[in-house]
Amino acid sequence: MLILTPILGVWGLALGLAVGLVVFFLTQRTHRGSILDRRTRRARWRSRVQTGTDMFEPFDAADWQQRQQAVNEACGRTEKWHAARELMGMRAQPDGADGMGWLQCGPNEPGIAWHAPLGEQPYLSVTFTATGQVSGSESSAKLRRAAEAFGLFLASRATPMNLISDVQITTRVLPADSAMQEFWVLSALDPDAPAEAVRSYEEVLRLNSEDAMVQRHFFTLSWPLSPTFHAAAAKYGEGRDGWRALMRQEITSTLRGLTEAKVGHVDVLTARRLAAVMLHQQNPSRPIDFVKGVDPAQLGIRSHDEFSAHIVDDADPIMGTPVQWWHRTAAIRSENMAMGARGQLWALDLLTGSDIRFIRTLSFHLHLVPKGEAKAATARDVTRDRADRLDDAQKGRVENDETGANLSAAHRRAHDLAHGSPHHGGAWVGYVTITERDRDALMRASRALEETCATGLGIERLEWQDSYQAAASGTTWPIGRGLTASPTSVGSRFINALAGKSEKEAL
Repeated sequence: MLILTPILGVWGLALGLAVGLVVFFLTQRTHRGSILDRRTRRARWRSRVQTGTDMFEPFDAADWQQRQQAVNEACGRTEKWHAARELMGMRAQPDGADGMGWLQCGPNEPGIAWHAPLGEQPYLSVTFTATGQVSGSESSAKLRRAAEAFGLFLASRATPMNLISDVQITTRVLPADSAMQEFWVLSALDPDAPAEAVRSYEEVLRLNSEDAMVQRHFFTLSWPLSPTFHAAAAKYGEGRDGWRALMRQEITSTLRGLTEAKVGHVDVLTARRLAAVMLHQQNPSRPIDFVKGVDPAQLGIRSHDEFSAHIVDDADPIMGTPVQWWHRTAAIRSENMAMGARGQLWALDLLTGSDIRFIRTLSFHLHLVPKGEAKAATARDVTRDRADRLDDAQKGRVENDETGANLSAAHRRAHDLAHGSPHHGGAWVGYVTITERDRDALMRASRALEETCATGLGIERLEWQDSYQAAASGTTWPIGRGLTASPTSVGSRFINALAGKSEKEAL
C-alpha cells in the first residue's frame, strides 16, 4: 500500500486494502482451520496421489529392478504414470521414520538410532521403557514428589553444557495380554486338576482381559549431532567409535537420572525391541514384545493412505490370517487448550477413560530451553501483556480476559525461572494416534476422542494431521519425531559463539 499509493493514487490504496482483506479471510483461524490450511491439505494430497507417495512397500532390490524396467518399457502416458507410482511406493523406510538408521544395533546392547530427516538436523536417539510413576493407589504427596523429581530430571538435561535437546514421553494404551498368565498355568497346572476348574480359570482370564486396557511407557531422548557433540565425542575416540563411547556414558547417566526421577523400573531398549514396538504400533496384532524374526533395518509394513487415515495391511504373526489396521493422528497444541493450571494427572482421562476403548498412543515432545533464553522470552511475554492491559485501561476498554490469563501464566513462568531456582524452559507439542479395524470404527473413535478431549481435558480442538497421516504416525513412535525447535535467539547464538569449543588440552 505504501509503495502503490504514491504511484497509482487511490487505486493503489484500494488494491492494498483488497489484498489485505483477501489475506485476512484466507488465514483467519476457525475450529476447522483456515481456508489456506484446507487448500494446502488438498494440494498436498493431490501431489501425493500423483507421485505415488500415498503408499508404502518395504524396499526389495529385485522388485525395484523389475519396477524400474516396467517404467522404462511403459508406452502410453497412463501406463507410465501407473508404473512410476508403483516405483515410488517402494522405499527403504516408512514416512514416519524417513532417514532413520542405526549407530548401534547389536544384540543385548542399547539401540542407538541415527536419524537424518530431510531438511532437519541429524540426531541420535535412545529409547527407555519404564513401569510408570503410579502403581495402584498412591497418595497425592507421593505423586507430587514424583512429578517434582521428573521436573528436576528435565531441568538437569536443559543446561547449555548438556548434549540432550529433546525428550519424548510416550504412553501406549493397548488391550491386556494374558500370555504370561496362560504360560504360568501351563507350567504349574496339576495334570489331575478337574476339567471344571480349568474351564473356570480360562473364564477368569477371559473376563479380566475383556475391555481391559494397559499402559506401556517409553522415554526417548535425542542428542543432536552438533559441533558440541562432535567435540565431546572426539575426546572418547576417533570417528564413530568416539560417538559410541560417549553415548555409553550418556545412556548410563540417563538410566540413573530416570530412576531417580521416580518413573518406576527403567530399562533401555535394544534395536530389535524398539523395532518390535514400531512394528506393533503399525500392526497391533503383533505382541508389543514379540521380537522373533524382527530385523532392525526393516521398520515399515506395507501400507497405503487415505486423506484421513493410514492403513496397514499385514498378517497376524500367530494365526497367519490377514489383518488390516486403520490409524489416525492428531496434534495437541497449546493454543488450542483452555487456559488454567493443571496437575500431573490432567491427561488421565485420555489414558484410562472408560468411554474410549480403542487402541491409542499419546506422545508429548519436549524441547529443553536453557534458563537464560527462557527468561528472556518470559520477560518479552510479561512486557507485551502488561502493555496490552495498560492500553485497555487508557482507552477505557474492558480488559480482555485472555490478556489477564496470559499475563498470569507469564508471571508464573517468571517465578519458576527466578534467580536461584533449578528450573529451565521448554517448548512442547503433543500427538495422539488412534487405531481401529475399519473406516467406520475409526470415524466413531475420532468423534469419541474429540468429545473426551473437549469435556475432560480442556483441549478445545484437535488438529488432525490429514493428507499426510503416514508421516504423522511417526510422531507417536518412540523415535523423537514431531517437534521442530524454535530458532535460537540472536543473543544466545552470540553467547554460544563466544563460548566456542572446549580446549584440546582440557578433559
